[in-house]
Amino acid sequence: MVDRYQALTALWLGALTVATWPVVQAAAGPGLPLLGIVAHVCGMLAGYGVLVLLVLMSRAPALERGVGADVLARWHSWGGRLVVGLVVAHGWAATAAWAQARGLGLLGAGWEILGMPGLVAATVGTLIMLVVAGMSARAARKRLRHETWHGLHLLMYLAIALSFSHMLAGPDLAGHLILQIAWALSYTHVYALVLRYRVLAPLRQATRHRLRVTEVRAEGAGVVSILVEGQHLQELHAVAGQFFRWRFLTPDHWLNAHPFSLSAAPTATTLRLTVKALGDGSRNLQNLPVGTWVVAEGPYGAVTSARRTQRNVLLIAGGVGITPMRALFESIPLNPGEDLLLLYRARTAEELIFRNELEDIAQRRGARITYLLGDGRDSLSPTSLQQMVPDLPARDVYMCGPPGLMTAVRTSLHRTGLPPEQLHEEQFSF
Repeated sequence: MVDRYQALTALWLGALTVATWPVVQAAAGPGLPLLGIVAHVCGMLAGYGVLVLLVLMSRAPALERGVGADVLARWHSWGGRLVVGLVVAHGWAATAAWAQARGLGLLGAGWEILGMPGLVAATVGTLIMLVVAGMSARAARKRLRHETWHGLHLLMYLAIALSFSHMLAGPDLAGHLILQIAWALSYTHVYALVLRYRVLAPLRQATRHRLRVTEVRAEGAGVVSILVEGQHLQELHAVAGQFFRWRFLTPDHWLNAHPFSLSAAPTATTLRLTVKALGDGSRNLQNLPVGTWVVAEGPYGAVTSARRTQRNVLLIAGGVGITPMRALFESIPLNPGEDLLLLYRARTAEELIFRNELEDIAQRRGARITYLLGDGRDSLSPTSLQQMVPDLPARDVYMCGPPGLMTAVRTSLHRTGLPPEQLHEEQFSF
């Protein structure tokens, strides 16, 4: 597996190499104006950045389990903004440099540039990229259904394909056959990763494991557990704390993969997820027909018992974030003399889910549960945490819940002196 520090080191070394090449070219040649150098550096970095973005979302297991799906998603989000900025800077600097060299206005220079090899397709690709980027902005995305946004986001693959010939024909690679071949092979390899792990692996798993919904059970208001049965599920090597991207093969859901954590420890024949109605997609899953075929991509996620470093463990759950914590509460190793404590926060007792299951698990395993009810967050303040868990800095802490609550809890844990490496979570808000 590749951890985040190794991945970041490789990413930045690649960026440095790619950015240096146009400067070396300019120094060895007749010389370029500053605008030309800016255009070349931004263009090369944008092409490299696209490659990185594809790798981050390829769902390669080495990255998903080593770096973490949440970290990869945030890097992809930040990197996407950076790449769009580089593309815009490249286009502006290249047009301005050509206008300066030819004594033309920007419009006239832009018209001449469009006549160069691959520039019309690259321009169309850039426009598609800008439209998708605009739809991905936080304000715009809030107005779109997730399914609509996801469909628009897939247009990025078309934008990259339209721009590829311009990358190879650009002045930094043109005339350097070995570099052109290396660049083309890099893109081919990354597209193969995407095809393998996002298309072929799920199809192979669907054929091998033959997953079907066998029960949809109400857990509370707007919350259901979906039991999925299949064959040879031990081959998935799934563990508590991980999640799958579930694709339910009904007319309403087959186009979208929904990421949900396991809410019970997996067995050789069953997987269980629990869904709260938070949007159109999850709301429609409340009435999923028994017998529905399922394609499950995964398992993903690194917040598992393998991250544990201390004898005693604290689990913190807020709202529907109880789902992965319930699976860990059931299965995390617990030896004599070790303490496992679950803090479960909800607004009211009626919003608690799995209550009977959790209490049965606690009694059977000798673990403890504390329910924290109410609208305020004082129950998870530094003072409250220290009172409830006096040995907190000597524990591993796993947590999952709404982003706002988890931000507050993260601050509280830091103030209690918990070492950062003992906090285990996945954050999917960015």
